[in-house]
Amino acid sequence: MEFEDEGFVLAARPHGETGAIVEVLTARHGRWVAHVAGGASRRLKPILQPGSRVRISYRARVVDQLGSARLEGEGEGASALFDDPLALAGLAAAAAVVAGALPEREPHDGAFYALEALVAALAHPEIWPAVLVRFEMGLLQELGFGLDLSRCAVTGSADDLVWVSPRTGRAVSAAAGEPYRDRLLPLPPFLLSAQGGLGPGDIAAGLTLTGRFLQDFVFAALNRPLPPARARLIERLGEAGRL
Repeated sequence: MEFEDEGFVLAARPHGETGAIVEVLTARHGRWVAHVAGGASRRLKPILQPGSRVRISYRARVVDQLGSARLEGEGEGASALFDDPLALAGLAAAAAVVAGALPEREPHDGAFYALEALVAALAHPEIWPAVLVRFEMGLLQELGFGLDLSRCAVTGSADDLVWVSPRTGRAVSAAAGEPYRDRLLPLPPFLLSAQGGLGPGDIAAGLTLTGRFLQDFVFAALNRPLPPARARLIERLGEAGRL
């Protein structure tokens, strides 16, 4: 079993005295876990940071075996964000969610290109939190749990959509949802249209919305909570007044 591909490092942990076990989201082959010889070296450590763009050469003697990989860095990767700790936290959170949500060895090119777009957006502090919410929306769609925000689940109208049903993932209009507002999730306008704009509390509402469905429909089935890196990011966004 051999392949070469481009990818993003999702996670890395030490293995033995000099190696590392690394998770990589590839463009054409999905999420793969591999042993990287020399992963603890000064040369490779910067490449193994979550969100680093790499070229991976993977090899295993049999398909089900943990294979080995050679990684080469492409571009600045995570190092370009060293002066922006909040953006680094956003990158770490996104990588942790992908690592926890995507099945191994199953192609998900949509997830790869969504992560690529998010990494590019992290250089723009004013927009990347909203892009992160859209990224999580896209990840849900990729996994078969996309939200239907096109029209009200009750009336069929496409107007005045302000809620989402936590049970069905469908939008609900203000009038239809008013009697049940305590049971519904707020729908921030920027998720309905690129021209929706961002208001106070919209990022918090968006992350609450995506977090609810990621937990209930993805992570609960895997018997695990949402990654701690995501909770730390939300806390830091709140401290920075970015929610």
